[in-house]
Amino acid sequence: MKDNLKDVGIWGQRHYLYLKECKPSVIGVMRLNGSLNAYLQQVNEQADEMCYRLVKQMAKDEGVTEELKRRDQLAWVGAMNSIRERAEETVLNDLIYA
Repeated sequence: MKDNLKDVGIWGQRHYLYLKECKPSVIGVMRLNGSLNAYLQQVNEQADEMCYRLVKQMAKDEGVTEELKRRDQLAWVGAMNSIRERAEETVLNDLIYA
């Protein structure tokens, strides 16, 4: 059976792949009761919100501000890329692969 994952977002798709590989029975049950798509959409929303909060908090904690962006764009971009990568890694470990 092919699942329609076009509306679940990137985080939902990643979680689906994790479930498919590591917990296929969970997908089977959700397919039977029709809750798979809604569940994956909810996971996607939670992951988006978590990633946004983490990026915002890390930027604040590390002093990556609009002032830095005006003063040294290259440093700001590098810092934000690092923060985004760490936030995404946290989301993957704490939500997507859990």
